[in-house]
Amino acid sequence: MSEKVSGEELELINGYAREPLESEQVFVFSVILCDNEIDRDGEKFSSRTLEGLAELFKGRTGIFDHDPKSEKQSARIYDAWVETVPEKLTADGEVYRRLRAKAYMVRTGSNEDLIKEIQGGIKKEVSVSCSVKRKLCSVCGADRYEVECGHEKGREYGGKLCFHILDEPTDAYEWSFVAVPAQVNAGVTKRFSSAESKSAFLDSYEDVALAREQLRGDVLRLSYFCKPYMTAKAVGDMADMMSLRELIDFKKKLEKQACDNEEVYIAEEQSFLTGDYKV
Repeated sequence: MSEKVSGEELELINGYAREPLESEQVFVFSVILCDNEIDRDGEKFSSRTLEGLAELFKGRTGIFDHDPKSEKQSARIYDAWVETVPEKLTADGEVYRRLRAKAYMVRTGSNEDLIKEIQGGIKKEVSVSCSVKRKLCSVCGADRYEVECGHEKGREYGGKLCFHILDEPTDAYEWSFVAVPAQVNAGVTKRFSSAESKSAFLDSYEDVALAREQLRGDVLRLSYFCKPYMTAKAVGDMADMMSLRELIDFKKKLEKQACDNEEVYIAEEQSFLTGDYKV
C-alpha cells in the first residue's frame, strides 16, 4: 500500500511540481539511501557526511542503474533526514545511523507496474551518486585524495581494519534502483535481518578486496594499450577513487578501446622491431 500523503507532505511535494498535485495523484514511499556502515567497496560515510547529504539529496531524482537519460527518471525525493538506531552498531563499533528519505512519483498509466514492484518488494535496492571532499584512511587518518599512505582496504593493521571514510559532501547527483547496491542496508524501507552480522561482513569483505585488487591490475594493464597514454600512477589514482562497480565499467571501456586500437598497436610494434619506430 502507498503511504498516506499528509497535507504537510503534499506541500513539500508541490514545492517541486510545476502545477499543484492532489494526494490521489501521487505515490509516495520511504527509502534508505545510505548509512555509516562499511560497504562492499570498503568505504563508509561519516555521520557529518550523512547530515550534509540529507540536505543535498532533497529534490534529487531517482533513476535506474545510474543511467542519466531523462526517460530513466522515475521519482523525486521531497524530504530526507538522518535516523539513529541506538541498539545497532556498525562493523567498526559506531552507533548505526542511516539516511532516510521520502520520494514521490506521479501516478500514470506507464508506471503502474513499477509502483506494484515497489509495493511488492521487487524494486527496493538503491545506490547513491554523490561527491565528497575527503576520503580518509581509517588506520592513519590520511586523506587518500591527497596522499598514498600505504594502508590497503580490507587488511588489518595492529588489529584495526582498514577502510575509507567518506567525509565532507560537496554534491549529491542522483539515486538509483540497482540490482546490487554497494551498501548492504540501502534500499526501499524494509526490516533488517539479524543475519547481517559483523562476522558475515568481514568474511565476505576479504573476497571483495581481492576482487578489487584483481580489477585494479587489469585496468592498469589495459591502460597501456589505449590512447591517449596515461601513466601507471594516474591510472592507479583513478582506480583507487572508484567503486567496485565503477572499476568494472572502466575495465569494459578500456577493453573496448584496446580492441578498437589493436591493429594500430600491432603495426607500431612491428615497426619498432624492424628499427623503423619513430618517437
